[in-house]
Amino acid sequence: MNEQLNEEIPRIIGKYTSGKKGPLLFVTGGIHGNEPSGVKALEKVFKELEKTSPEIEGTIIGVSGNHMALNQNRRYIEEDLNRTWTEENVKSGKKDTQEKKEMFEIIELLEKYPEKDFTKRYFLDCHTTSSPSLPYVSVQEVNDNDEWAHKFPTYIIRGFSDIITGDIDHYLSRIGMTGFVFEAGQHTNVRSVENHEGVIWLALKEACNLNLEQISTYPDCVNKFAEKNAPPQKTFEILHRHGLDDDDIFEMQPGYENFQKIEKGELLARQNGNEIKSEWDAYIFMPLYQSQGNDGFFVVQEV
Repeated sequence: MNEQLNEEIPRIIGKYTSGKKGPLLFVTGGIHGNEPSGVKALEKVFKELEKTSPEIEGTIIGVSGNHMALNQNRRYIEEDLNRTWTEENVKSGKKDTQEKKEMFEIIELLEKYPEKDFTKRYFLDCHTTSSPSLPYVSVQEVNDNDEWAHKFPTYIIRGFSDIITGDIDHYLSRIGMTGFVFEAGQHTNVRSVENHEGVIWLALKEACNLNLEQISTYPDCVNKFAEKNAPPQKTFEILHRHGLDDDDIFEMQPGYENFQKIEKGELLARQNGNEIKSEWDAYIFMPLYQSQGNDGFFVVQEV
């Protein structure tokens, strides 16, 4: 996973259809440039699709996110691409940062696949985390997103997009698409690519009626995720977000992993020299162990 991606990553990583009418499955990878796992998984999926030519209903398209940041292995260049998709930014049409330019390129691409041409439009946004983590789905409770998310065998987080606005899944849900964010694991862990590949194959099965037995790498391509790496399905909701300002000096206590239990009074982090202690008996979620980002950590509870 540490090898470099190609310098010139195409916007369209791959597109596949067998000519039958059906849904659109719109898969994005690398919205954060230090998260290449989704791009690598998409490359593997499209290589196998072209090799075996299975029959599917509809079309799958794989799209890369932040080109410039991917090539520099940075989360972003000027601003977080996964915070730019606000109604205000989209309506303004302003391309005054590198990330807004990338956002409008993706929007223009998606507009070439309008709702009228498909029976339904699904999205899957592929991410990874800075701390070690079990794979999980982050879903916004609009449209039929939550029902769709529960077709996938892993942890499910509700409410992230209700706290953090401007992320791509917020925009895609807003325009009527059905889908979720899939966090596959830690940025450089080889299992993250396995998990992304597995969830893409499962999404093709559920959305486009792919018979997975037609795939030469089946069942390994799915089982590495669904049976080997994924936890039993549980649903969590967010209790608290610990946000950061750009000039804050923040240091998470070492060793925290996603979904690790925490107790009231437990020291979680230090911020500007002050101790940040837990106010909850709950679980830590997305502890920050990278230099860029404005989310120190979240606290979640099992539903």
